[in-house]
This record gives sequence, structure tokens and C-alpha cells, in this order.
Amino acid sequence: MSEATEANGTAGAAGPGRSDGGAGGRHVRVVLVDDHRMFRTGVQAEIGQTAETGVEVVGEAADVDQAVTVITTTRPEVVLLDVHLPGGGGVEVLRRCAALTADAARPVRFLALSVSDAAEDVIGVIRGGARGYVTKTITGTDLVDSIFRVQEGDAVFSPRLAGFVLDAFASTDAPPVDEDLDRLTQREREVLRLIARGYAYKEIAKQLFISVKTVESHVSAVLRKLQLSNRHELTRWATARRLV
Repeated sequence: MSEATEANGTAGAAGPGRSDGGAGGRHVRVVLVDDHRMFRTGVQAEIGQTAETGVEVVGEAADVDQAVTVITTTRPEVVLLDVHLPGGGGVEVLRRCAALTADAARPVRFLALSVSDAAEDVIGVIRGGARGYVTKTITGTDLVDSIFRVQEGDAVFSPRLAGFVLDAFASTDAPPVDEDLDRLTQREREVLRLIARGYAYKEIAKQLFISVKTVESHVSAVLRKLQLSNRHELTRWATARRLV
């Protein structure tokens, strides 16, 4: 059974009109969108005890197509959305769910939850329609609080990330297009950033839930696309573009 089908079945049992729940009577229906099953399982265990937290996880998805299907079917109040997803990333999910976000009667609100704290990732999903952006270092208690704040219409950010958004929207100039950076996939950018910060391959693999061999493949692809020779040049290139 696909993850989308599992999620739809869960939603059917819950029903979109439920308003009961724990946490002092607060209740919010949430969909988890992340391409790492282990991470989704961890989040579910951390926040999904509805009687205690008031959070009811009604669906999960691992890529863009699944996400759009599950979100459209379950109509949650809040979606926890990873930035880097197979099929086009979190921005593509936001684009395809724009009508649900704009529904004044029953808006679906998005909270980005990502390992990335890069300015371009934060600004990209906020421009796409997300109500906030928190990193995966957030505690379970703070994540529950952030979910309810987003449900109520607030904007929520991890410390220092709000500054990226304020700077971006305060400027009347569109950010310049970096053709070299645009050649890289979202995952390659993520690996690039961690390499430039001095992480070892094993550390990157653990951080991104991928194998060391996959990390090596991404690094080779980045060096080839950017026409760089080694890790030192790559770090200097990333630093010059403020990606570190």
C-alpha cells in the first residue's frame, strides 16, 4: 500500500470536522511531508500523541506528487513541509496547493521543517506561501507550539531565520540569478553547503540520512558542474556566494 493510500485511510477515520483533542481542548490536523521515513516516524512519535499535544497526524507523504494528493484529500489545518523533496521540492508543493492556501473558509497553512538554514531555502518557501520556517533542531514542545501558532495565522521562524525574510522583503530589488548555482539540484546544494562548512563525508551522510557513497556522488557532480577541482575550491566558491 502506498504512503498516500495509508494517509487517506487515516484521514477517513479522523474526519475533517473533528474539533476534540488534548492540550487544553486545542486540536489541529497535520500532514507530514518529508522524504525520510525515519524522520517522519520520529516526528509522529514526538508530537502525534493527540491526547497530550492536541496534534493529530492525518497523513504522510514522501514526494511532491504524494504530498499534493494527501493534502488535497485530507485538507489538514497545517502541513509540515520539508524543503527538499523528490519531484520539485517544497516550493512545488506550495505552488500546486495554492488554491487550498488561499481558501478563506478552510485555509491549509504550511510550516517548513527542514535541516537547511540557508537564506535561499527560507526565502523560497516563504515567497511560495509558507507561514513559517523552523529547522529540524527544534524541540518537540516548540514544534507543537509552532504548529498551533501557524494554525492561528501567525508567522513562525527559528531564531535568526526571520532576518533573512525581513531583508528579502525589505529590498525592492529582485535577487540576482546565479546560473552556476541553478545548475545544482537541491540535494547537491545541501551537500555543497555542508562540505563548505567543513563536515566530513560520514557526518554529511548521517545529517542527510544518505550513504557515504551517495555523498561522494553528489560531491563529484557538484565539482563537475561548477568546473572546480577540489574541496578547497568548492569551499571558497560557496563562501563567496554566502552559502556557508
